Amino acid sequence: MKRKAIEKHLEWGGKIEVIGKAPVGTSEELSLAYTPGVAEPCLEIAEDVNKSYIYTRRHNLCLVVTDGSAVLGLGDIGPEAGMPVMEGKCALFKAFGDVDAFPLCIKSQDVDVIVDTIYNISGSFGGVNLEDIAAPRCFEIETKLKEKCDIPIFHDDQHGTAVVTLAGLINALKVVKKDISDVKIVMNGAGAASIAITKLLISAGAKGENVLVCDSRGIIYAGRPEGMNKYKDELCEIINLEHKSGTLTDALVGADVFVGVSAPGTVTTEMVATMADDAIVFACANPTPEIFPDEAKAGGARVVATGRSDFPNQINNVLAFPGIFRGTFDVRASDINQEMNVAAAHAIANIVSDADLNEENIMPHAFDERVTPAVSEAVAAAARKTGVARI
Repeated sequence: MKRKAIEKHLEWGGKIEVIGKAPVGTSEELSLAYTPGVAEPCLEIAEDVNKSYIYTRRHNLCLVVTDGSAVLGLGDIGPEAGMPVMEGKCALFKAFGDVDAFPLCIKSQDVDVIVDTIYNISGSFGGVNLEDIAAPRCFEIETKLKEKCDIPIFHDDQHGTAVVTLAGLINALKVVKKDISDVKIVMNGAGAASIAITKLLISAGAKGENVLVCDSRGIIYAGRPEGMNKYKDELCEIINLEHKSGTLTDALVGADVFVGVSAPGTVTTEMVATMADDAIVFACANPTPEIFPDEAKAGGARVVATGRSDFPNQINNVLAFPGIFRGTFDVRASDINQEMNVAAAHAIANIVSDADLNEENIMPHAFDERVTPAVSEAVAAAARKTGVARI
């Protein structure tokens, strides 16, 4: 696989390219696509900047941005080294959502430099997808961009992961006949993905008092003296209201749901055995999960999901972000909010019919052609309902 990947990247010479739509094969065509004819749409846009969405490709163009600080599981490898991933993301946007996307790898890890760079070119795009930016910097970048920009800002590592996790949990709970408002949930990992998942699960009906989040030091709680930051502190205002402390092992006792976005091998069969009956285990660390499916099932887990395609129930962001941006662009939404994310999760979950739903089939396949239309329609409807749609 490694050798073939290198060979294909050499063959491709890049995974995306720019292809012109306007014919320029004659003098008349050239004068319409460029000077002097191009002056007319320019003048109209100068009078009304919103016309940039109808006279240019802006309406369907997403900026995919990284600083190269948290690329896949490779870590801080730099912006140029992150380009193959950004190009791949752009290729997925087009293939799965018919969204045109352009990669931007910024040679800075300064929050304000990144924010200013994106803001200063935001008038050329319909939306921004942040990618592979390390926590906690990614939170601050997203927050500042949402405050400054009038186009949607979406950090897929946070919100795309949260959407597909919620989708899987909706169906897993159907299988075990439990309600999201009743279950005890344990998150392992307290970075960008985990915090976003936790917030989305609560938006979808989970009770904060039933949620525990663990990091490498154990359960996080308000006032914990070590290993906290302002984002963990903020999260502790809505979860673990009893200020429970202890290890991940302690947290899992009696839990209905485990969601891992952390590190390989952090959960054992014995730990799963202490969970509630019909336990749900989402072990999503890649490429090696927190616990392998056979080990989790040996401990009594009823439904197990991972981030891998070689096991059942893959939790894969490609089910979410193409349709989310497709629906967002279709109504020219100014934001991608939690209501839109929850709607996307339910749309993904609903692809799996009750007749097909079982312990090893809680998620649609990544290549299921029904996914993007369903997600985009649900997201567009939620955008209209929440008042962020502009057309």
